[in-house]
Amino acid sequence: MDAAPVITILPEAPAHLADAVRDGGGVTAPLSDQTTGLIVLAGESLADLTDILKSHPAIRWIQVYLAGADAWVPLIQQYPEIRWTSAKGAYGQPVGEYALTLTLAMLRAVPTFARARSWGPPQGTSLYGKRVVIVGAGGVGREILRLVGIFTPHITVVRRHDEPVPGAERTVTDAGLDDALGGSDVVILAAAMTTATRHLIDARRLGQMSPHAVLINVARGPLVDTDALIAALAEGRLAGAALDVTDPQPLPDGHPLWSEPHALISPHTAETEAMIRPHLAARVRENVRSFRNGDPLAGLVDPAKGY
Repeated sequence: MDAAPVITILPEAPAHLADAVRDGGGVTAPLSDQTTGLIVLAGESLADLTDILKSHPAIRWIQVYLAGADAWVPLIQQYPEIRWTSAKGAYGQPVGEYALTLTLAMLRAVPTFARARSWGPPQGTSLYGKRVVIVGAGGVGREILRLVGIFTPHITVVRRHDEPVPGAERTVTDAGLDDALGGSDVVILAAAMTTATRHLIDARRLGQMSPHAVLINVARGPLVDTDALIAALAEGRLAGAALDVTDPQPLPDGHPLWSEPHALISPHTAETEAMIRPHLAARVRENVRSFRNGDPLAGLVDPAKGY
């Protein structure tokens, strides 16, 4: 076993993460020539990290706090010799739960009822037996699959390769997305944000969805072409959209989506700081232990893929 690695938490070390580092067999300390690992929380810019990496060549591992690593891709590709890990897979429980919440809200017409100012007719439909497409098979996608599978067996998972995902009725590659959309009642986006997934759901693919279908996005805003989505909702070509992430983000005051009656917008709250605290601590504890022992790290980012 190696000596206890020196880990620096930026911009500061909250007690629960300092405890996780210690429990994993490491020690926390301010940035120095002895620092071999970084845990990067909110507030550190790419410019700051660039300067840190230039002046501290002993750093061999960096853990970022988000499940997606797209914000750090330029540095990840610039420093491929450093092992970068994200929190991917760690936040499956809270994000999966919220994806199910948004799905049920849209099918049960909750946005309509929330905006109502007088008694209206009953409306809504059940998730039971519906045909659901989940785009992404990481920790979040698999948790969504587990939860939605309680309601329906008709779930298609879209992923980069065709290895079957346990619990899915069908597993298809990106090439099968078009066909899957055509028969869907619910489409849930849980994919990583990369150059290849930008505007994955564009005007053409929105046009392939049924007018009764709903779109749920708990991944990244740019996966959806916002202008195309606005047009599809306004013209009645899509029953609704629930977005926990938007493009742009934050969604500006006065943006058309705020007044769209078939849109439900939340401020990227599928996982709050309080909810992710124990999950991030567990990931840090696991990875510090693995880093010390020379074992594979959880959530390792592929520099070529960016996630």
